[in-house]
Amino acid sequence: MERIAVLGSTGSIGTNGLDVIAKFPDRFKVCALSTNINIKLLKKQAKIFKPEAVCIAGSSSNLRGCNDYSGQNFASSRNGWVPGDFRKIKVYEGEDGLCRMLENLKIDTVLVGIVGSSALLPILTALDRVKKIALANKEALVMAGGIIMSKAVKNKVGVVPVDSEHSAIFQCIGSGNRKDLKKIFLTGSGGPLLNVKKSMFKNIQVKQAINHPRWKMGKKISVDSATMMNKGLEVIEAHWLFNIDISNIEILIHPEAVVHSMVEFRDGAILAQLGACDMRIPIQHALTHPDRFDSGIKSLEFSKIKNLSFYNPDFKKFPCIRLAYEAGKKAGTWPSVLNASNEEAVREFIEGRIKFIDIPMAVEKVLGLHKGVKNPGIEDILEADKWAKVKTKESFEYFSYCA
Repeated sequence: MERIAVLGSTGSIGTNGLDVIAKFPDRFKVCALSTNINIKLLKKQAKIFKPEAVCIAGSSSNLRGCNDYSGQNFASSRNGWVPGDFRKIKVYEGEDGLCRMLENLKIDTVLVGIVGSSALLPILTALDRVKKIALANKEALVMAGGIIMSKAVKNKVGVVPVDSEHSAIFQCIGSGNRKDLKKIFLTGSGGPLLNVKKSMFKNIQVKQAINHPRWKMGKKISVDSATMMNKGLEVIEAHWLFNIDISNIEILIHPEAVVHSMVEFRDGAILAQLGACDMRIPIQHALTHPDRFDSGIKSLEFSKIKNLSFYNPDFKKFPCIRLAYEAGKKAGTWPSVLNASNEEAVREFIEGRIKFIDIPMAVEKVLGLHKGVKNPGIEDILEADKWAKVKTKESFEYFSYCA
């Protein structure tokens, strides 16, 4: 039995991942689950999958706003046993508890469905203990891709991408020599605002920004799709995953979302991976790789596909793409600052404190202030992340003053 920890089990990736895992009861055993604050769903998952441990990673201040949170229960049981719904399951708390959970359990594979920079330290912890990481988090690679991939190689840990685009690239390359890889075409549907005029962006509300036309995702990644920062982050992610220069990664807008990405080899051959818009396909591939099994997902009907169109992205309309390319080429701590500033800006937008158009403005301003460290260690990266979030908040105060 392959022992699996699902980090972010109550999110989109986590719930789809558990759906896949449930189809292979003779192959996988869920030994650990984690959530940020969705304790209600975590209880249901724990009852079904019976893990040895769970982690509630959200801060106490956030948890106290939840109906399912018992301050006495969880605060008094830190790193211990909790009665009631989690009887006979060890419960950990906080981001540090997430790392301790990974340290204390025997785990073969970790499915990382956590969104944002908070996945970085758990991933680094897991790399010392597991055989495979099924990675759906892009922010950690953006921040510290060199450190993560070097550690994976050193410890002989397989890093298999879960993002549909990077899974497509991974499958197209296959067992071939990556030195033959010439170019990556990273496709994207264009998000919910593809056909909205830029002049209307100042009026975009959260509901519009998270209304993705093809994928069901969490709020943060949906807003990233609306700004197209998501594609920019994926460029940096692909750079580290596939050891290819950022200049050789091209974004293509593909509204039909049938081709999930393509690769070109030095002999001119181009391979594409096509499939339905269902995250269970790349999740299953990551978990069962190198094997393939029936997923039960409906196949594409090519006779009903009338067009496959591709366009270059509009860098002026979506400046976050340009900012990501620039930060990725500078390397060092610039990608960490890009990611942190964007995280903070998106959070402020979702909570209704800034406008949609403020997101790229804030990120560009903070990147312009950053001095940068060329060859950063993990402490440099974490410090840059912290600095960028503070500066981003300050930039919003500046925007308010100017308004």
